[in-house]
Amino acid sequence: MTPFETRLDLNDLKTAIDTIRAEVGKVIVGQHQPIDLLLTALLADGHVLLEGVPGVAKTLTAKLLAKTLSVDFSRIQFTPDLMPSDVLGTSVFNPKLSDFEFKQGPIFANVVLIDEINRAPAKTQSALFEVMEERQITYDGTTYPMAEPFLVLATQNPIEQEGTYRLPEAQLDRFLFKVVIGYPEPQEEIDILKGHHARRNLTDAVAAIRPVLSAEQLQALRLKVHQVHVEDKLFDYIAQIVRSTRANKALYLGASPRAAVALLNSAKALATLRNRDFITPEDVQELATPVLRHRVLLTPEREMEGGTADEVIGQLVHRIEVPR
Repeated sequence: MTPFETRLDLNDLKTAIDTIRAEVGKVIVGQHQPIDLLLTALLADGHVLLEGVPGVAKTLTAKLLAKTLSVDFSRIQFTPDLMPSDVLGTSVFNPKLSDFEFKQGPIFANVVLIDEINRAPAKTQSALFEVMEERQITYDGTTYPMAEPFLVLATQNPIEQEGTYRLPEAQLDRFLFKVVIGYPEPQEEIDILKGHHARRNLTDAVAAIRPVLSAEQLQALRLKVHQVHVEDKLFDYIAQIVRSTRANKALYLGASPRAAVALLNSAKALATLRNRDFITPEDVQELATPVLRHRVLLTPEREMEGGTADEVIGQLVHRIEVPR
């Protein structure tokens, strides 16, 4: 069988992605799907919400991904008493100028890790709306643009309720993916123990992770993703999947047009990860759940029956005819 030859030269993209996987794999055991989704979001220029119980390396995975990029990184620990100015910045009086000047907050970085995002109240959550969608903040009538790339990686615990706040739907819709990190497989957990026993300490292992991509190189790879071919029938397929969430009796809230755009962009990025310059229905099917699970709401009746958004999305995708 003759191997497929891409019309785009994806060799540099493949080399960069394989190197990032290798660097992250020096510390993280398993988690192949979450890491692939993080890499897909990186290429698709989208933010990611990481959800999992404590101790499954959500924060560590996000930090390691950031370390493989030669860009500015900041971490914000969300707490109930955190104020919007603690995230965005504030005006400080400069006696030399006899005037106030804006002091940038930790959101001004290329990769921002927000740990336990659901611990901050609505006032602080709303501070993220503009910056996550428009890549800028407005303070005192002045607009401050973010430097490219700009990526928000947020973590949350799905089971802890005390001292947490539900994220607004408008904010959830700004995340490209919601990635669920589960427990490792039995052999993976054994490998985690062996790795912990063999290394001197985790800090040295994390410090040894080397940068792979600069901001300019990442931008060049994203331009290639933008050029991925999409057949007309796949536009229709994506639209059908998203529209079906709005007419399903198990869902109180369906997905927005932003979800359709997210599904398209992420499918193009996933195709390049698979060394293709065109998307397939399988790309769309694989990404439908991480793109849609946080954008839909179950009806109270379906929740009482023990249903989940993942189950409903899977059923919707299964019912729609696959284009060939």
